[in-house]
Amino acid sequence: MDLDPYQILGVNPAASLIEIKAAYRALVKSHHPDAGGDNKRIILLNAAWELLRDPGKRKVYDSSYSSFDSLTNDFKRRSVRNARATNYASVVKNQAINEDDAINMWLKKVYIPIDKLLGQVINAFPLKLKALSADPYDDSLMEEFCNYLDQSRARLEKVNVMYRSTSVPSAAKGLGLGLYQCFSQVEDALIELERYTMGYVDNYLHDGEEMLRESKRLRIRLHKQRRKWKIQ
Repeated sequence: MDLDPYQILGVNPAASLIEIKAAYRALVKSHHPDAGGDNKRIILLNAAWELLRDPGKRKVYDSSYSSFDSLTNDFKRRSVRNARATNYASVVKNQAINEDDAINMWLKKVYIPIDKLLGQVINAFPLKLKALSADPYDDSLMEEFCNYLDQSRARLEKVNVMYRSTSVPSAAKGLGLGLYQCFSQVEDALIELERYTMGYVDNYLHDGEEMLRESKRLRIRLHKQRRKWKIQ
């Protein structure tokens, strides 16, 4: 791929900043991983935008761009093109490194601790339900089950705080969305289970149980997605 930022964004070198920004936004939207796009393409688009949005960097780049058109010697043309490509490749490389760092930090600070808390809620449920099933009308068994719900709600409060503490990196948007869906499902399940404890309506219990099962399946799928990133 030619590493000319103008070609990457599909704009003319004389394009205004507004035109360049519009082209960048349209391409990011169409090539976003959540829409089935390629993360490497997103990195190229981000790097092109970072270079062309800065008047100083763009002026330096354009000077070499103009020099290329005025040269007639084949060797000099190749030298200028190689210099431009090297300069832009450096921007792309730095963009990729910065994104990798952001993903690594998000995984450590947000995804992993949230996943651990969700696991504590989801994995404990079958045993808690089994104990309650021995006699749902036994006060001590119901109290123990309610304690589980209280502890689970406390964990979900921590999850909400951690999730909002750091923005999800663009390359991990799919994983971030799945994580949000998972703990939202757990929250809904706890609401249904709490309704059951107040009136012993079996539908609430069954709905809460099924929501937690779905949360477990979603959590497993997230683990598979997570494996493509190595924690450093």
